[in-house]
Amino acid sequence: MFAGWAQQTDTSYKRRVLETSEIDMLFSYYDQDGQHAAVTGGEGTEELTDATSTLVLRMPMNEDDILTVDVGLSAYTSASSSNVNPWDGRREGNPFDASSGESRKDLLAYINPSYQHSSEDRNSIWSANIYFSSEYDYFSFGFGGSYTRLFNENNTELTLSSRVFLDKWNAIYPIELRDGFFDDRITGSGTYNPNFTEFGKENRNSYTLSFGFSQILSQKLQGALFVDLVTQTGLLSTPFQRVYFSDNSDFFIEDFQLADNVEQLPDSRLKVPVGGRLNYYVNDLLVLRSYYRYYWDDWGITSHTASLEAPFKLTDRFTLYPSYRYYTQTAADYFYPKETALSSYEFYTSDYDLSGYDAHQYGLGIQYKDIFASTRIFNFGLKTIDLRFSQYDRSDGLNAFIITLGTTFIGN
Repeated sequence: MFAGWAQQTDTSYKRRVLETSEIDMLFSYYDQDGQHAAVTGGEGTEELTDATSTLVLRMPMNEDDILTVDVGLSAYTSASSSNVNPWDGRREGNPFDASSGESRKDLLAYINPSYQHSSEDRNSIWSANIYFSSEYDYFSFGFGGSYTRLFNENNTELTLSSRVFLDKWNAIYPIELRDGFFDDRITGSGTYNPNFTEFGKENRNSYTLSFGFSQILSQKLQGALFVDLVTQTGLLSTPFQRVYFSDNSDFFIEDFQLADNVEQLPDSRLKVPVGGRLNYYVNDLLVLRSYYRYYWDDWGITSHTASLEAPFKLTDRFTLYPSYRYYTQTAADYFYPKETALSSYEFYTSDYDLSGYDAHQYGLGIQYKDIFASTRIFNFGLKTIDLRFSQYDRSDGLNAFIITLGTTFIGN
């Protein structure tokens, strides 16, 4: 009697793209202040606080496919929201103070599911996603996809992606520009009768085409280049951002100046950012990550962004992340400080986000990595904890800080 080996038709092993489910739990707190609020025509408080919670779930559907669901909720308190109606909350109107009414608070909720498929040889990756978000005056729906191709034993990577956003305003105008507004406290020379017309269309569409190239240049050096083409059409003005003209009389209620109009911006915009990354592995303890981007748009803005991050490995479990980012931009063709635009102009805004300014951002973070995922919650083991702090200072006086806490858990 003879014993024989059974013939096997496939002895290969295919590694799963994602071995087990992963959950990211993220929380951030953001606080800012400044003296150039767009809602009050470029002069007034820019107080804003925002607390955001995000949950990202990545699930392997089979050896080749991954489903990712990203959901988030952002609760914020904003002087911009409150000063749309500065007398909400029964206070005296003042652009450097925020009302205490309910309009100062809002919620933004979003969900962004995506699906990724990798080819048998792992050299091609397809992905598709959709996006929904909603807040009190804005709804966004988006969809997109990408294709990535790996060459040269995974040393070269090319990515082509595209996204579309079909958004809708629920336009809310400054209280004094709404139909039926009347207040016997108005003071000024003559009669307050602004030349204001509501926007006829409230849609905003955005289309993005992106190209990326990444190359491992040596054992210690990796580089990447990217370019985006972004076009926007529709209502690109923010309906509640006031503008004050130099050739109009001033009218007030208490210390609050009434709007001459709201910002008027073109209904189309082309944006072209081009940039690159260069990462250098110094040794087992230190990596240098550099980034540069040049930006141009047809509203007259050009900008430069440069940043450097230097992750430093303190131990097998702890890594320190110091970082610095510099940003500078020119002003848009349509930007005018308060009471410098003329009422005869076609386009104008006093939003200092469209002004010329420089900005510095300083950051420090620390990551803890549980090598064996020994700490467990239900059936998930702790993989990493990240805690980061950033300070942001802008030359126009806006200052902000953000604290983020992130954790990643992996399944069995």
